[in-house]
Amino acid sequence: MTDATKPARTERTDFRATSDPALDDRDGRLLGYRQLYELWERQQWATQDLDFTRDRADWQAMPREERAMRLYGLSGFFVGEQRVAAELGPMMRAAPQEDMRLFLCTQIADEARHVAFFDRFYAEVGIMEGSDLQGRLDATSAHLTSDFHTLFDELLRAKVDRLARDPEDLETLVEAVTMYHMVIEGMLALTGQHFIIDYNERMGTLPGFVEGFTLVARDEHRHVAFGARFLRDMARRDPRHGEAIRRTIAETGPAADGVLRPPWVDGVDEDAQIFGASVRETREFATTALSRRLKAIGL
Repeated sequence: MTDATKPARTERTDFRATSDPALDDRDGRLLGYRQLYELWERQQWATQDLDFTRDRADWQAMPREERAMRLYGLSGFFVGEQRVAAELGPMMRAAPQEDMRLFLCTQIADEARHVAFFDRFYAEVGIMEGSDLQGRLDATSAHLTSDFHTLFDELLRAKVDRLARDPEDLETLVEAVTMYHMVIEGMLALTGQHFIIDYNERMGTLPGFVEGFTLVARDEHRHVAFGARFLRDMARRDPRHGEAIRRTIAETGPAADGVLRPPWVDGVDEDAQIFGASVRETREFATTALSRRLKAIGL
């Protein structure tokens, strides 16, 4: 179990730097692009420093049903990190200010580190067979739902492909940042991280994974902070961008909601559990987080 003398994960100073909802806690202001870059410099970590020895023993001792439940949650993150890492390049090039591009370069590095974290965890703990990174990603993809593929491989990719063809299309960039930073990272990733980390800490399992995943979550909060600042700036610049944000959230809502619902859960069963939380609790956490961030943006 966790050490009761340590502060809760969400109370740690480094974690809270961009935690609710990517605000500067001192006075409620959204952090600036250069501030976020400097925060990235202060919050470096290495996947090589994590120890998965205990995690391997924990995983091997779990019943098959427990491993199947955990594998669904983990698979979305492993493949999801690879998907978003591949889509950031056109967004970085399309950013209209150099400070924005500077930060997005750090996010590309972060997403690559997250892929490396999951790959090392999967390989050393024995989560998934595969001779290399691509092999493990291919094997993991079999555990994903059609809603995941709709959101990542169709909706997000279509926005980014359009942006790659026309980097001057600022409205498409607003739509892509909304989908990437607000929906995928701000709603889905941070919700999943919260419940998965909390579940493992309560169960006293996978300590190496918890340590690394907490650092991943800290990175994601920094990314969402960028998204909130960028979208607020764009909405103030042109009311049409505010409409683009609302429209994108409405378009991605059904697929995002489907990602939150495990494939074995009946469509009307709101009390079904995953990682110790019901589908209803998970959805409420995600929508509350999105509402806070939209308020910070000014919508």
